[in-house]
Amino acid sequence: MEEYITVKDESRSEYSEKHSRFLGFLVPCAGEAEATEAVAAKRKEYWDARHVVYAFVLADGTARFSDDGEPHGTAGKPVLDILKSSGIKNAAIIVVRYFGGILLGTGGLVRAYTSAATGAIENSRKFKISEGDEFSVSLAYGDYDKFTFLLKEYGAQVLSTDFLDNVKLSFCVQSKESENCIKGIKEVFSSSVLPKFEKKTEIFGEI
Repeated sequence: MEEYITVKDESRSEYSEKHSRFLGFLVPCAGEAEATEAVAAKRKEYWDARHVVYAFVLADGTARFSDDGEPHGTAGKPVLDILKSSGIKNAAIIVVRYFGGILLGTGGLVRAYTSAATGAIENSRKFKISEGDEFSVSLAYGDYDKFTFLLKEYGAQVLSTDFLDNVKLSFCVQSKESENCIKGIKEVFSSSVLPKFEKKTEIFGEI
């Protein structure tokens, strides 16, 4: 899996030009259906708006946009270009326009939609997604602090911990560091701690 940037939560911006209001929203979407649902939700919420323009980019490379009645090349495409240049994937930008009674012209429209899209991105919390390997392990209480400290050296994340007769712990580490991490654990703990591979997973790291 190729690393990419995404968002977990919706962010918003607002831009005004010649009495027209442009509300920009950056929303996470795991697929085309979710993107379509997000656009439909904004259309319903802002039912009295003149235009609801959108663009989305998915991790598999799929990209779509709509001008929603604005002149060709002045709305959806500029929004898509901003989203692509940000590197953010599995996300959609939706820009809701309330017409202010004054025509903005081609340049004004591009500027307004670009500004609304850029603002939504600037106001977001971004995460880097990378491929990870998830492991489970059982260790003695006396090894717990040393083990978790060692995990930090490899950038591994503890997913869950159960304090039973022994400590039952699950963790994930980037796939590209997985081999080194397990090798390091074996060198420190010999055969007393043996992580078991569970599955491939995704790792979120805030930027």
